[in-house]
Parts: sequence; structure tokens; C-alpha cells
Amino acid sequence: MLGLLFCFLLSIQFIAISSFAGVVPPENHGHNSDSSKNRYVEIDNIFIIGNKVTKNKIILREMDVRVGSFYGYLDLQEILEADKNKIQNLQLFNTVEISILDLSPTKVDIVVQVKERWYTFPAPIFDLVDRNFNDWWQNRNGDLSRTNYGVRLFRNNFRGRNERLRLTLQLGFTRNFSLSYRIPQIDRAQRHGISFLFDYTENKSIGFRTEDHFQLFIDSEDLLRIERRMGMGYRFRNSFYTVHSFELTFNNNQVGDTIAIINPEYFNDGQDDQQYFHFAYGLTIDKRDFNPYPLKGFRFDVLLEKLGLGMFGDIDQTEFNASLSRYFDVGKKFYLSNYSSVFVSTARDQAYANFNALGFEKNLIRGYELYLIEASNYYVNRTTFKRRIFSTKGRIGLIPIEQFREFPLDIYVKTYFDAGYAENYPNYEQSSLLTNRFLFGTGAGLDIVTYYDTVFRFEYSINRENEAGLFFHLKKEF
Repeated sequence: MLGLLFCFLLSIQFIAISSFAGVVPPENHGHNSDSSKNRYVEIDNIFIIGNKVTKNKIILREMDVRVGSFYGYLDLQEILEADKNKIQNLQLFNTVEISILDLSPTKVDIVVQVKERWYTFPAPIFDLVDRNFNDWWQNRNGDLSRTNYGVRLFRNNFRGRNERLRLTLQLGFTRNFSLSYRIPQIDRAQRHGISFLFDYTENKSIGFRTEDHFQLFIDSEDLLRIERRMGMGYRFRNSFYTVHSFELTFNNNQVGDTIAIINPEYFNDGQDDQQYFHFAYGLTIDKRDFNPYPLKGFRFDVLLEKLGLGMFGDIDQTEFNASLSRYFDVGKKFYLSNYSSVFVSTARDQAYANFNALGFEKNLIRGYELYLIEASNYYVNRTTFKRRIFSTKGRIGLIPIEQFREFPLDIYVKTYFDAGYAENYPNYEQSSLLTNRFLFGTGAGLDIVTYYDTVFRFEYSINRENEAGLFFHLKKEF
């Protein structure tokens, strides 16, 4: 455990050094022979154009500049570029443009022009059950019964205040009904937010055991698992880039007698139900330029979770996860990114249903997409070097809805190297081939970034076991 923490801290130190030593700094435009460009100017007014739904205060909350304040002209340009990124990262607008309108040598107006997205989505659901496309396609033979379908009703930017209302009605492999509502600002200073969640899920097929890092499933005509979750959250955003979040949920899970018999450790000791409170604290410092596909900046996350608060005795587990993502523009359309994460848990006799593992989302070593590597503690480091080979922004005039006419397209070629270490659970011998040993994967690929922040990733990877393959992903790397 201490070794994992040491590796994580070492990687942070390496990345911090590389941000100074390995990256060419931007040119200093602060010394300009044209003295008129160095003049101090006062912000006379800020005009916002194009926000038919979004309230002005939601946009102004993301801006550093204020009416009546004085700025050096060149400093103002840099501040407005950062403000543009912050407004874009609200993910409420297709485009954001900020310009300076000179009124006199000492006074200027700021014009913010936005093009709003479509905020109401009766989006159809067609999701894969498995961890990723490759797991579904190769391990599950592309079985279409292992899909979910239904409808997900989104109301983003509800009331024009960046609130989000979401209703899910899902059938198929996993039946799910959920309702969530997020209010990011409940005070005038727009620093405090709350959220509410209710979620009900049922399955007639579930993964009940893992052997050699391959999860085994059982099917039944009867319900095999029911999960109920409800809770609320509190969010404190004390600066542009820093967010503290607190969440408390109540979880009530049940499995059929069959599961308790074939795997008594599913909920431990042959139990067929599990209920507990779950408390989580999260800290996020996010200074990325464009969240859906960042090229510059960094993001730091800390998540501390407590499963079980002593009321039911079904689970008593503490988990800690810290991660750091760094992104560098090294010039001439080349970009370098690095992600490092460490996870530590305290439970020794954890139920199978609550196991943690490498193989989900960002905590994945490329080349091991087909494996579920369960681990009580783990460390991951991922590095990508890429070049943008194509970039365009067009409009599709045939589409009748204005919010869908903007069509951006960026293509990157890349190479990468991922490494990590997973510490096995005590006495968990049925899946131990890839634990307690150094793992790595490398390869090359192609990223396509397009419509409404959609990312397609095509990667050819080879891992330490000398296994190679072509893998496909629908999300950014980290």
C-alpha cells in the first residue's frame, strides 16, 4: 500500500518537473513596442448575445472580468481567453466568442456571443452491458441480448440556470428507472449547489464470479438482483476551478437464493441482501482548456468514500482514490498527456459485489481491455503522445434545427504507453494471473473528435503477455 502511494507521489513529481523542463513555454507577448497596446482600460459594459435560454448570471459567473474594473489591454486579452474556455466548459453552447469593443483609449466594452445547444433530449437508449465494446464483442461474442434499450429524457440547462433534470426508463438486460435533479447554484454568489437521486435497477442475469479475470454470468427467468439507491448531494464551488462535493446515499440490494448458494461470498456469509449508507467526499481542481477533449492544463481529483456507517453491519469499508491528469501543448500540433491514479481500500473480507478492479473507464491499462483485474489496491500511469492531422468546423445547412448544424471534426494520430500494478485481495486465488505483478501495454491509434463532444478511439495495443489486438472506445482516454 505504501509502495503504491510512493509511486503515485513520484509520478506527480515527474509530471510537475516535465511541465517546466519538457514543454516549450508560450511566447511572452507582454513586451510590445506599440505602447497603445499596453494601455490600461476600464470595462464599461459586458454584453451577452445569443443566450435565448441561459440566464446572463450563469455566463457572468464564469468570467474574471467585471464592469468598472481596470486591466492592461494585453492582460485583458489573456483573461478573456481563459474566460472563453470556462464558458465553453459549461457544455451549454456549441460556440463561444468573446471580443473587445474599443469605445475610447481608456474604455472598452466586452461582447460575449454564444450559440446555445439543444437542451431537451428524449434520447433513445442502446447501451452495452459490458465494460467496453471490446469486452462485449470478443468476450461475449457481440451478443445483442447483452444490451439495454429504452429512453432517457434530459432537460439540460433547466430554467436557464444550468440545472439538469434526468429521467431514465430502461429495459433489456438491465431494467432501470432513475430520476435525478441537480441545482448547481442555490445562492446569489452561485457557490453552493444541491442534487437529488433515486435509482431502481433489476436484473435477470448478473455476473456472480470471476475466474482468471473473466467474469461469469448466470441467467434466470426470475429476478436475480434488485438494487435501490436514493440520496442527496451538496456541492461547494469556492473558486472558478475548485469544487468540493459531499454525497450521502442509502443502498438496499437483494439477490436471489441461487446467487447466495453458488457464491456465498457475493454478499458474504451466504446473505441474500445488503443495505448500507454510503458517504463520499470529493475534491476536484480542474484547469483543463476543453473538458470533453483537453489539450492543455490539468485536473486533480481526490475521492474519499465510506461504505457502511455502522447502522446495519453489512459492510464496513473505506476507500481512497487520487488522480492527476496533465495535458501539454508542445507545439507544431503535437500534444502530450499523462494520467496517474492510486487507489487504496481498507476492507480485508470484502463481499464480491463490492470488489474494485482495473478495467473501468480511466483506470484501464490499454491492451488489457478484455480482462477484469480485481484489486484491493492499485496504481495506474498512462501516457499519450499525439499529433493533430486534421481540423475543421463546418455547418450542415440541411439540418432543420439550428443547434445541430455546427459540425466540428478533429483527427489525431497517437502512440501511448500504460503501466500499472494491482494488488490482489487476500485468499482470492481464482483471479490472480495478472495481480501482484507489473503490467504494461503500448500501441498506436487514431482519435476522432466531433459532434456534441463525441469521441471515437481506434487503438492497436500489445500488452506484457504479448497479446495484441485492435480496440475501439467511445470516450476520451482520461
